Amino acid sequence: MNNYYSSNPRFYVGIDCIIFGFSDDELHLLLLKRNFEPARGEWSLMGGFVQEGESVDDAAKRVLAELTGLDHVYMEQVGAFGDVHRDPGGRVVSVAYYALVNVKEYDRELVQRHNAFWVNINELPPLIFDHQEMVSQARVLMKRKASTEPIGFNLLPKLFTLTQLQSLYEAIYGEPLDKRNFRKRIAEMNCIEKTDKIDKTGSKRGAALYCFNDNAYRKTQKFKL
Repeated sequence: MNNYYSSNPRFYVGIDCIIFGFSDDELHLLLLKRNFEPARGEWSLMGGFVQEGESVDDAAKRVLAELTGLDHVYMEQVGAFGDVHRDPGGRVVSVAYYALVNVKEYDRELVQRHNAFWVNINELPPLIFDHQEMVSQARVLMKRKASTEPIGFNLLPKLFTLTQLQSLYEAIYGEPLDKRNFRKRIAEMNCIEKTDKIDKTGSKRGAALYCFNDNAYRKTQKFKL
């Protein structure tokens, strides 16, 4: 094989995953308390390196699966971070992705093995390197995407109440939403269906449970919250 680029330096290509979950009406991030160098003992995103014969997207999926045991997870690329001195371990250009997972559907044993913890998005500790910048950019992208596409449902259980749904979008947008207007928009979308099931965890009367109908959404592509 001809090495056309041998005169150029070689760098590491890293992967960092911004893993969002939703619980107790708040967004959470899955963070590592690092037990390895560099930055042992500090907080970071889950990361790794692109391997031989592996695409960047495949590397991101592998890193996520190695931490959570999950595959077929919603992921989106945030961008590349390549400041010369961003990583004291070496010259690393990192490609960041954000992922949306249901906090009840991951492999807890794997997460514990990696010394990872869910942390409230509003109570984040200082993060290493440029990880805080990655998180900030991911939140902007997620907010923009969630307003026009139903990506937020990846953070919810299959059955949910309208109160849970509103709390989710308030957490994503970072601001309260008018209940009447919110439910009016829900009623206009045929992809959010009321089921015959009732959630009685909040009161004796209970609240109706809803589900997201992906087939109905694909037919109309109508979604705006």
